[in-house]
Amino acid sequence: MGSRGANTAHPRTALEDFTVAPAWYPFPSTVAYRRHEAGWLAGTFRPNASGVPDIHRMWQINERCRLAIYRSCDEVEPGMLALLTDLFQKPSIPAGVLLPSPDLGGDDGGVRPDVLRWLDDQPPKSVIYVALGSEAPVTLKNLHELALGLELAGVRFLWALRSPGGTSDSRTGADDRGVLPDGFEERTRGRGMVETGWVPQVKALAHGAVAAFLTHCGWGSTVESFAFGHPLVMLPFVVDQPLVARTMAEKGVGVEVARDETDGSFDRDGVAAAVRRVMVDDEGKVLASNAKKLQEVLADQERQERYIDDVVEHLIRYNIVCCEIN
Repeated sequence: MGSRGANTAHPRTALEDFTVAPAWYPFPSTVAYRRHEAGWLAGTFRPNASGVPDIHRMWQINERCRLAIYRSCDEVEPGMLALLTDLFQKPSIPAGVLLPSPDLGGDDGGVRPDVLRWLDDQPPKSVIYVALGSEAPVTLKNLHELALGLELAGVRFLWALRSPGGTSDSRTGADDRGVLPDGFEERTRGRGMVETGWVPQVKALAHGAVAAFLTHCGWGSTVESFAFGHPLVMLPFVVDQPLVARTMAEKGVGVEVARDETDGSFDRDGVAAAVRRVMVDDEGKVLASNAKKLQEVLADQERQERYIDDVVEHLIRYNIVCCEIN
C-alpha cells in the first residue's frame, strides 16, 4: 500500500498500476496483485461515502503511531521490516510469527472430536486439510468447483466447510452440508470427511495423518501451517491473501490453484491439478522439504523469544503503556 509520501512521488491511478510491485519496492519479486484482485486496493484510493478515501485513514493511523509491530520476522520476509521502517519513517518491529502449540487447538471437553478420530484411522501423511476461513467471500459455485476438484484429485481430505458468506452457526453448521454437489459425500466416502461444525484447526494440522493444507492464505492460517511444516495448496480471495500466496509460492512452499486473470474464476480441473502437484507428484516432495526447512528455522524458540524481548524494549523506550482489558 505504501506511505503517503511514496504514493505522492509515484502515483498510481489505473488498475494496472496495482498489478505490479510499486516503485518503492526494492527487491526483484513476483509478489503483486492480479487484475481480478487489484480492484479493492485501487478502490481504497477513491473517496467512499464519507468523502475520505480509506487509504487516507490508513496513512493517518501510521503517521500518528510511534511505532508499528508486525507478526512477522526476517526469516519469513527478509528485508521487509527494514523497508517498512524506511518507508514510514518510524520503527517497524517484528514480533516473530508466534507459532501456535497443538495444545491451543481448543478445549474438547475431554471427548476427542470426530474429525481427529477420523484422522486417527488414516495412513500417515495421506490427508490434505481444507479450510477457507470464515471471512473469504466464497460463492456456491466456488464450493462446487472445490468439491468436484477434490473428488477428481483422488486424495484423502478433511474439509472444514463453511457456507457462502459464512452465515452458518460456527458450532453446528446445520445448513452447510446442503451446499455440496449432489452425491459428493457418497462418492468420496471412505477417503474424505466434510465437517460443518467446529474443527480444532491447530490440532488437525498437527495430526500425523495430515500432509498438506489447502488454504485461503489468511496470515493466521498460513502461520499455523509454518508450525507443522505443511506445503500449501493456495486459493486466495481478498485483501492480503493474494500477496501471502505469491510470497509462499516464491518461497517454494506452495502452489496456487489456477484462476482466470480477468474475473478470478477457477474450476475443478485447476483444483485437482494443484492438489495432485502437492500431494501426488514429485514436486510435492520438494515443496514439503522447503516447508519443513522453514518450520525448523521458525521453531528456534530462543530466536523467537528475542523478537518478543525486542518488542518489550521498544515499548519501554517509547514509553508506551499496554493495557489488558478483561
